[in-house]
Amino acid sequence: MKSFIQKKENIKREWYILDATNIPLGRLASKAATLLRGKHKPTFTTNVDCGDYVIIINSNKVKLTGNKLEDKKYYNHSQYPGGLRVRTAKEMIEKYPNEMIELAIKGMLPKGRLGRATYKKLFVYVDENHKHEAQKPKQIDVIKEK
Repeated sequence: MKSFIQKKENIKREWYILDATNIPLGRLASKAATLLRGKHKPTFTTNVDCGDYVIIINSNKVKLTGNKLEDKKYYNHSQYPGGLRVRTAKEMIEKYPNEMIELAIKGMLPKGRLGRATYKKLFVYVDENHKHEAQKPKQIDVIKEK
């Protein structure tokens, strides 16, 4: 039996919406990374960008558990002396909620050319309004209610 290799020309891409309201950041990021890579498809191939488009809404309502609001730090450096910028998760969720979610998802994607191509299919919005209604995205529950 031969192995199946996905071709770029045969990829069918879908659009999905994830609502971040009261969802832990890690669970949201892992679900989004799985959809972006295409690991939920039976035709998944590791070296081909066969994933779907992901829209995340309500990014400012994402949940962090434990003491992460005060303890978790985000570091940025401008490559100049004294250019280190440190922000807490509380500051990030208040001022830059989209960036916080994008960083969490980007860390779960492959590094290099494939990861950069995959990352371009992610769209994060602060509220429920987004500009992708024409694509008819499907709503997905990250955590299913019991």
